[in-house]
Amino acid sequence: MGDLSNLFIQLSAQWGIPIWMFIIIIIWSAVWKFLALWKSARKGHVVWFILLAFINTVGILEILYVYVFSEMKLGKKSKKKVKKK
Repeated sequence: MGDLSNLFIQLSAQWGIPIWMFIIIIIWSAVWKFLALWKSARKGHVVWFILLAFINTVGILEILYVYVFSEMKLGKKSKKKVKKK
């Protein structure tokens, strides 16, 4: 665990971000990534799942997926039932 905390301290010093803010950003990103991955898996959006798993945008792409893209109808046409007389 010591190596991980040293890594956080070094990154915090290099980027000029306080360590507590760095940890909050990591938690924020992880929560949104989990929600977006869960929702894309439940809806069967394989391409979105792969994109969200490998691209890290500190929660921006994940938030857009959860609130915008996951609600869109992605190429699925609804079949209308026609009554036969």
